[in-house]
Amino acid sequence: MSSSSSKSKVTGFIKESKDLVIPFRNIKKATKNFTTVIGKGGYGPVYRGELFISGELTSVAVKRLVAPDATGHAFKQFLTEIQLLSRYKHPNLVSLLGFCDEADEKILIYEYADNGSLDKYLREAKTTRPLTWEQRISICLDAARGLEYLHNHIAKNHRVIHRDVKSANILITQD
Repeated sequence: MSSSSSKSKVTGFIKESKDLVIPFRNIKKATKNFTTVIGKGGYGPVYRGELFISGELTSVAVKRLVAPDATGHAFKQFLTEIQLLSRYKHPNLVSLLGFCDEADEKILIYEYADNGSLDKYLREAKTTRPLTWEQRISICLDAARGLEYLHNHIAKNHRVIHRDVKSANILITQD
């Protein structure tokens, strides 16, 4: 596929997803100029913010691409996450609420998981309350349900493979 053909497909996809586009100025305001870091991954830092979504003030997690890499891997991941998470909805998958693609800004906006990631509950720390065995099993089953949905219920002969399942990527909500 030629570079211009690739670029037009990307532009077309982003235009199709215009209902998920959130202007950078709104994200900057929602995160108080990206002040509250709640995590960091290969893609870049994740910030906490509050955005009006469908007329309601909503807590969000804002994943911001630091700088495009030479291979374009991060940009491909950006597009893949928009494509997958905007299409597939399941109670055990984090919801993509929107994205920003302005100039050099590549940002993904997700629902905020109040209690952070599972890894912080598995480490011995005085600041976290330990999980009961019943809670641990419930979390394992919920994670398995989400993965099972991706692997077997997307569409006939179509599967999504996560490829980075770890406790840091399992988010714990209020429920």
